[in-house]
Formats: sequence, structure tokens, C-alpha cells
Amino acid sequence: MTDNEKNILIKVRNLRHWFPVKKWFFEKPAFVKAVDDVSFDVYKGETLGVAGESGCGKSTLIRVLLRIIGPTAGLIEYDGIEISGMKNRDLRPFRKNMQIVFQDPYSSLDSRWKVGKIIEEPLVINRLYRTGAERKDRVRQLMELVRLNPSYVDRYPHEFSGGQRQRIVIARALATSPKLLMCDEAVSSLDVSVRAQILNLLESLQDELELTYMFISHDLSVIEHICDRVAIMYLGKIVEIGSKDDIFNDPRHPYTKALLSAVPTIDDNTQRVRILLQGDIPSPVNPPEGCRFRTRCQYVSEICRVDPETTDMGNGHLVSCHHCS
Repeated sequence: MTDNEKNILIKVRNLRHWFPVKKWFFEKPAFVKAVDDVSFDVYKGETLGVAGESGCGKSTLIRVLLRIIGPTAGLIEYDGIEISGMKNRDLRPFRKNMQIVFQDPYSSLDSRWKVGKIIEEPLVINRLYRTGAERKDRVRQLMELVRLNPSYVDRYPHEFSGGQRQRIVIARALATSPKLLMCDEAVSSLDVSVRAQILNLLESLQDELELTYMFISHDLSVIEHICDRVAIMYLGKIVEIGSKDDIFNDPRHPYTKALLSAVPTIDDNTQRVRILLQGDIPSPVNPPEGCRFRTRCQYVSEICRVDPETTDMGNGHLVSCHHCS
């Protein structure tokens, strides 16, 4: 095993998750191909961003990785151990090492519970402390960790601002001392100034606790700020993955170029030509044969009817396109 392989926390190969469609809509069995033949690695201590249009399969991807929903096919390994086919009772030791921060902090908190009880719940479920006093001490430590006053433990979620509620969600996610944190649009519902505070908090926690992040977002400015590597998804597939510098300074896939051209800039010296995509995203029930982006691509040719192989552009910069060279 190479040093690079030893550094892999999550290994994904040919991962697929298809949602069945009710039969009366179609003559034959049909499926929404939300995640289809996806392969990548997540390295220890890094932040991997996943970006793409709404409906491309980003959120489904991390739910499959967390085994909230089971994969249709493919391999998922956590720290060298395959978890893709594990039963729920066998997954318990792994679940406490993989936690998620959802998009809407208010809906992900039980409005009937006080904050102290919300943060304490993972400790009770995983039986991490023997006594209630030890759990309460841990709750106060977690609140201090996310820059919240521990005296707020007896307040309810509606008594906090949006940014404070997201800090509560992060504290709950950190309760079991996970190694991997999945952030599903974790700052998209927050004001710009509060968004910056939460991003800075996540960065400081990563250094302090040696965390690994997967950061799902459609906001490329957020991805550029916090991520080390970036994966671009389109219609259930990863079309390009590479370092932040490769993706933002040397994009190769036409879809990546179109996404980046839409990012607003305040720099007058930046010359950016807006690439307007034609048409709508095809149905994930019946995606185009071959390259899934070919129905909207300006470089489309007959070869695009064949599924493109992944090309290594160097330094781990992978692109699935016939015209990427």
C-alpha cells in the first residue's frame, strides 16, 4: 500500500443510487439515476467540495456515503473497511465517525427540546459517557468549541439567530468526535456576514480537531474559499475533479467552464466571457446516451454519443470529456 493510499479516508468506486419511479408513469421499470457510476477519493484532513446545478445528485451522494440511504451498486470504503454492504447494526461504530451538517439549521433541530438536550442526544445514543453529569460537561465543552455561551443550554432553538442555530448543529455533529463531517449547503441559508463567520469557524475546527470535510454547495465562491479539491457534478456523474487551483484557474470540461463564467466578480480587470448553456437539464430518468452534457455542449460531435473515459490531465486533475485536451 502506498502512502497516498494510506491517506485515503473515503474510497468510492462505481457508486450508483437509482430511485425507482412508480410503474404507472412508464411502460417499463424506470429509475431516477441520481448518482450513476461515481468514483473518487477523500483524503484525510482535506476539504473536498462538490459543486453543480440543483438536482445534479450532490445531496444524494453524501446521503449514500453516510449510508442514510443504501447504494444501488458500487463500493464505499471508510478508512480501508468496506461499508457499502453493511447492515445497520454493523454500521453503528462507523456512524459516529461520520456526521452531517444540514442546510437549514432550524428544521434540523427539534423545536420542543432545549439546546442542551439536542447536543446531548448523540452522547446518549452512542453511550459515550457513564453519567448525566459527564454528558452535561461535554455539552458545555462543545458549546464553547463552537463559540456559544454554555449558559444557553436551557434555551430553545427559536431563541437563537440563524448563525447561532447552525453553531448548535455543528456542536451536535461534533459530539461523537467524528473524523469526517459532511456539510450539505451548510451556509446557503445564512446572511453573508454570518456565512463568513461559520466558514471561519469550520476552518478553525478542522485545524484544531484534524477533521476531514466534504462540502456540498452550488455557490462556487464558497467552494473556492474553503476547499482544497473540487468535484464538479452533472446529472449524477462527476465530470471533473482536481485541486482548487486546477478547477478555478485551468478548467477543462465545458460544463465547469460554464459554471465558472457565471460567478460574479467585482474585479474590473477580470475578463470573463459568459457562457450561456442552451436548453434545460435532461431528465435523470432518461439521460442522454454517451456524454450526458452533450445536449447542451457547444463542442458536441458524433463521438460524444460514446461515454467518455476519464482523462488524467496531471496532478490528479481528472476530466470526463472527449474534447478536454
